Amino acid sequence: MSEIAAIIDTLEGRIEKLFSRIDHLEKKSTSLQMQLDDSARVIRDQTNEIETLQSQYETLKIASSLLGSEDNKRETKLKINSLIREIDYCIAQLAD
Repeated sequence: MSEIAAIIDTLEGRIEKLFSRIDHLEKKSTSLQMQLDDSARVIRDQTNEIETLQSQYETLKIASSLLGSEDNKRETKLKINSLIREIDYCIAQLAD
């Protein structure tokens, strides 16, 4: 009978270790999920910031060209022509 008790004690010890390990892994999983969520938020914020900075850069290039810079002069002319076409289209829509 003592052999059965020893086996049961051993099994109980192993089961307690397994439950302890499961708890530890669940906590670690939760922690990693939080880190993943934080990283995703940071990436989303940085992507938005990059888009904003690219837009500002394009605006600065156009402003620089308007001030007489030879760089990006063609792009500026194309942008101005595009804006004029849009304005003409809006005026035509209003006239109808």
